[in-house]
Amino acid sequence: MQNLPQAIPQKTLNSANRILLALIFLVASGPISARTPDPERGKKVFYASGGCGCHTDVQNDGPFMGGGRGIKTPFGIFFGSNITPHPEEGVGRWSDEDFIRAMTLGMAPDGRHYFPVFPYTSFRLMNKEDLLHLKDYLFSLPISSRVNTEHDVPFPFNWRPPLFFWKLLFLEKGSYQPDPSRSKSWNRGDYLSNALAHCGECHTPRNLLGGLNPSMHYAGSQEGPEGELAPNITPDLETGIGNWSIEDIVWLLQTGMKPDSDNVQGLMSESTENGYAHLPLEDLHAIAEYLSSLPPIRHPLESKNQESEMDW
Repeated sequence: MQNLPQAIPQKTLNSANRILLALIFLVASGPISARTPDPERGKKVFYASGGCGCHTDVQNDGPFMGGGRGIKTPFGIFFGSNITPHPEEGVGRWSDEDFIRAMTLGMAPDGRHYFPVFPYTSFRLMNKEDLLHLKDYLFSLPISSRVNTEHDVPFPFNWRPPLFFWKLLFLEKGSYQPDPSRSKSWNRGDYLSNALAHCGECHTPRNLLGGLNPSMHYAGSQEGPEGELAPNITPDLETGIGNWSIEDIVWLLQTGMKPDSDNVQGLMSESTENGYAHLPLEDLHAIAEYLSSLPPIRHPLESKNQESEMDW
């Protein structure tokens, strides 16, 4: 007759059970992030981005950041997506890594390429801290179950696989690197203008493939957002804002009012009201300092619709 195994001490069993339960909990709960969310800091990043106006259908009283806003482009009409933390219709299931990949590489969690009307070519300059704080703020918003609207874009511009090659041509890698020869304020303005506020996405003309023309940086575009003119904001005296002072630029970003007492229109008006107007004064001065330092580019533009012109 075989010897029966000796009884396992109760203390050992209790310890083993605790370890097993802890392992089950870890597996069930998934990876645990060590960072502490900071939605208040993320709200400041949100303001610096212009308030992400493309993601709220203001004209139809749509839910905040719930998507559905149509953006007219030469390639068709693209609709902003739901970026509330809804687990199905929004971004509620996105990890930190998913969010950073989308913002800097234009890649969805399922591997699809995003169309570059989503300005990841500028957002890729954002530092990781700002990206994650922005995610924290978006995840603090009320959930919207609004289903995303399909883009109204004809073939072949609605085909995503070629965007892999488009990115090879126009999506640079790496985050923002300051210029050590410039002041701290200038570098802050450079970062705010080109990474967060993504001014060049509207105010720089594009080539036939939809890529930004770097030789015309901020010189204005005949085909700006929603099919309207985006003016020349280089300090050219004739066609740009060369006659504007630093305070004039700051005043516009605070109020939406130009030096001649006219007001901005369209997306620029919304970006000012819901974004730039909430920035601290030193950030507005930094943006103005950067814009005033740009090489002046003569680029006359004529709006096709003077009443809805997105003119500064």
